[in-house]
Amino acid sequence: MGSSGFSWKLADHPKLPKGKTVAVVVLDGWGEAKPDQYNCIHIAETPVMDSLKKGATEKWRLVRAHGTAVGLPTEDDMGNSEVGHNALGAGRIFAQGAKLVDLALASGKIFDGEGFNYVKECFALGTLHLIGLLSDGGVHSRLDQLQLLLKGASERGAKRIRLHVLTDGRDVLDGSSVGFVETIEKDLAELRSKGIDAQIASGGGRMYVTMDRYENDWNVIKRGWDAQVLGEAPHKFKSAVEAVKTLRAAGANDQYLPPFVIVDDSGKAVGPIVDGDGVVTFNFRADRMVMIAKSLEYADFDKFDRVRVPKIRYAGLLQYDGELKLPTHYLVSPPEIDRTSGEYLVHNGVRTFACSETVKFGHVTFFWNGNRSGYFNPEMEEYVEIPSDVGITFNVQPKMKAVEIAEKARDAILSRKFDQVNYGAFMWLYRKFETNIF
Repeated sequence: MGSSGFSWKLADHPKLPKGKTVAVVVLDGWGEAKPDQYNCIHIAETPVMDSLKKGATEKWRLVRAHGTAVGLPTEDDMGNSEVGHNALGAGRIFAQGAKLVDLALASGKIFDGEGFNYVKECFALGTLHLIGLLSDGGVHSRLDQLQLLLKGASERGAKRIRLHVLTDGRDVLDGSSVGFVETIEKDLAELRSKGIDAQIASGGGRMYVTMDRYENDWNVIKRGWDAQVLGEAPHKFKSAVEAVKTLRAAGANDQYLPPFVIVDDSGKAVGPIVDGDGVVTFNFRADRMVMIAKSLEYADFDKFDRVRVPKIRYAGLLQYDGELKLPTHYLVSPPEIDRTSGEYLVHNGVRTFACSETVKFGHVTFFWNGNRSGYFNPEMEEYVEIPSDVGITFNVQPKMKAVEIAEKARDAILSRKFDQVNYGAFMWLYRKFETNIF
């Protein structure tokens, strides 16, 4: 028995014989829905999945990957690969980021915690900057949470607020950015009527500005840094509504909107981040916030030339990496996910192999292991990351690295070195193929 009163010992499987390698294949994005012409999986050629389903109908089970089944607030909340892999890896349901934030906002505890009080020290003389995805998609952030943060901060002494908005078009419809910007502009106008200097300072599309992940492309972070911190961008506008409408009219979609800054009548940026300011990244999902957190917090940062590094008070909405303790300060404590399957397996002498490409590697390692980086036991585990192609969008190359991932998984199985092989491939919306590794 462990110190917590439970045993790590797992009973033998009642049917699965010892000595057989188990493959755990996560098709991220695969699902079953109404079979019509809008269902890409239904209209695609999927002989492998079809044969598996028809060959063992009694074993085919559907599991919910959204809503309360994966720890999200309501059944209306779509799932995402983070909460899905957390639930799969832990085998249990934990209250997840959005729900934790909702509870903290509803109770007001978010404004009494260490993280908010740390940032609040800037209110007297500095500016509060809020950086994140402007969307109600509920995957990375939610508009209503941002609105409550604005309200709570203004009521607690924030006199100068700047928003750095990232447009979505991925978790919500492309083009919805205009409506979101108009909505938040009304909220800011109301704050200004109360004597609070509140404005949007910069923006850009989520896939082109700030929200890269797994150190795939630091240029994405640099474009955000230049606009948000330095107040520099290739496009300058008097308002965010004008910026989004103009850039979209020029051919950019919400996801890839180029960076822009808002300027005053003299052409000066209205809200660069400077010494003495406070910064909060208001996304609750971790994977696309780690890189910006590093650039804001690390003194020895060397991924790109930051030019100017302001002395700020920075906090994340959540702690985005528990292993790195990043960021140091955060407004809401993340879920404590313990006793994950990976930890159980190494305690039982089960050798595991995990593989995916860069943009999904953290899903079969970090998220699977309960938001924990690194190995539980490096002698029992092997993780392989296949570099994603930089600058090639998923709709252009929908298969991504599925073939290379499958080949690595095949080799791991045939090596007989591992008892369990985990691998994940992102099933993009436009997929028209399948990979059979055997």
